[in-house]
Amino acid sequence: MNILSVEHVSKSFAKHVALDDVSLSIPKGTVYGLLGPNGAGKTTLLRIINRITAPDAGRVIFNGHDITPDDVYSIGYMPEERGLYKKMKVGEQAIFFAQLKGMSRKDAVSKLKEWFEKFGLENWWNKNVGELSKGMAQKIQFIVTVLHEPKMLIFDEPFSGFDPINANLLKKEILDLRDKGCTIIFSTHNMASVEEICDHITLINKSKNILSGNIDEIRHRHGSNIFEADYRGDEETLLNALRGRCEIMESKPSPVGFNKMKIHIATDAEVRHVISAANESVELRSFREVIPSMNDIFIRAVNGNL
Repeated sequence: MNILSVEHVSKSFAKHVALDDVSLSIPKGTVYGLLGPNGAGKTTLLRIINRITAPDAGRVIFNGHDITPDDVYSIGYMPEERGLYKKMKVGEQAIFFAQLKGMSRKDAVSKLKEWFEKFGLENWWNKNVGELSKGMAQKIQFIVTVLHEPKMLIFDEPFSGFDPINANLLKKEILDLRDKGCTIIFSTHNMASVEEICDHITLINKSKNILSGNIDEIRHRHGSNIFEADYRGDEETLLNALRGRCEIMESKPSPVGFNKMKIHIATDAEVRHVISAANESVELRSFREVIPSMNDIFIRAVNGNL
């Protein structure tokens, strides 16, 4: 079942078209990546979902009904532009944001203390926000976004400003929240993070949705018939056996262990013939398809080459 559906949403600012007839559906309890180059329309879509701005056309459906102002209390949103008040104390700032989401001060303090300890921020409660590093401020922003345990969380470039250790900490928390039933949407340029934690993605380019679906299905669907073989035997013998049957992309003879060869086969029908020819000429130990990375697919899609 989908927690959120965007149906034929369009939005323009003056003469600039930010979104052009965009539709997508986000299943409950998943991590959903919203991808695209700068200026593609991702942030505009997130703001429409959060009712910060309204679409010119189309609908946003949340939990089976047109999204309402009250639904915002069931959503946590961390924008790319961080909004902390530098002259406030860190603890009071966090309590203030929690109360905006309908939490009592008592509940907010109790849960904040737990999160601050988890993120190693317990000594910063009474310090000014202006003393925080960018990474620490990012942690505070994350905490106040998730504190009220919303049904859906939206992060715009959540890993910006984080070192690898803290980025991994954030990824772990995102996956834990998903496992507890929360739905997470995040916009990012970090393709490695997409492959690690996303279940589904939508790629927006030039204001349009050009690719949507389950990540594993997308990677397999857009494989390019590229294969890698491990073998023992003479490289020249294998090259002669495969000549005219496929394109040799890369060959790495090894004085110890297995030699490796990467090849491109023009059609699916030729795959079995190539395997047979290779197996008869050398000791073939493995033959596997090389699945493209999301980064490869992102670049090919944006360039119109899928």
